[in-house]
Amino acid sequence: MSEHSQDKYSAQYSDEGFWQKVKRYARTAGEEVLETALKLYFAAIDADTPAWAKTTIFGALGYFISPLDAIPDAVPAVGFSDDLGVLVAAAATVAIHIKDEHGEKAHQLVEQWLG
Repeated sequence: MSEHSQDKYSAQYSDEGFWQKVKRYARTAGEEVLETALKLYFAAIDADTPAWAKTTIFGALGYFISPLDAIPDAVPAVGFSDDLGVLVAAAATVAIHIKDEHGEKAHQLVEQWLG
């Protein structure tokens, strides 16, 4: 994701939009997409995470919640593949700031929602 795109999608991010998307599409998006998005979210709201990393995360989460992305989420089987790619790239970029506790919280929520 280019810096311009990151800024564009970061501006589209909102907590309300994120939680609506996560809850509405939890099963459709799948465990990997959901857990990666939640892990990034928990890292972003951590006071220890630096501003540059939060910007990267919010750009990726903004892309995730945006209704306009490369592959529409409604397309069966592949609709969330572009979202996963963006989320994984962001996670790799900010990996040093994703704590075990972020991953544990994400995993617990996914288990709670998807069983």
